[in-house]
Amino acid sequence: MRRMLSLAALLPVLACSAVPPYASLPADAVVGAGDPTRAAIIGSAYAFSAPESVAGRPDAAARAAAQVEYLATEIPSGPRWYAFNPSITAELAAARDGLRTALGISPSAPPQAVVDGLYAASRALRAGDQAGAGQALQAPVFRDGQATLLRLASLPPLPRTRIATSLTNQEMTRVDNDGRFADGGDGGKD
Repeated sequence: MRRMLSLAALLPVLACSAVPPYASLPADAVVGAGDPTRAAIIGSAYAFSAPESVAGRPDAAARAAAQVEYLATEIPSGPRWYAFNPSITAELAAARDGLRTALGISPSAPPQAVVDGLYAASRALRAGDQAGAGQALQAPVFRDGQATLLRLASLPPLPRTRIATSLTNQEMTRVDNDGRFADGGDGGKD
């Protein structure tokens, strides 16, 4: 009995350790009164389905990669997305893993550190500060910041990421049309 009570006391601790790390987007992820998660869904779907839109634009590629990193934590855990097909979670996780490999990001890096580094690099690149962009991509999260910048400037084909972000965008549209978002409203239906 004593052993069972000890194990029962450990359950909350074990449950907490099984929760995957969460990431949030920075305040400048969306300008104005937009919804940062919806913007991340739409923006990443566009960037990876039209790779020419980010070709030679490492700042835009960094933001799109950060959006995928964020979505891989938000969609499975955010209460607003309860109506999403569970397969979207697996697709986003696989897309994130593929992006991490392509960009030289440590597979064990905390998602928030990845999001923060990529957004900081994007800001620096937009300001014309190449050195600052490289400094934003520090080890151990980024294996080689300069190599990551080169990869961002010329992303390899990422079909898994293209598919995952496109499916996420389609799923958001489906849930919108069904009026099933957890926003307390009727989804725009009368």
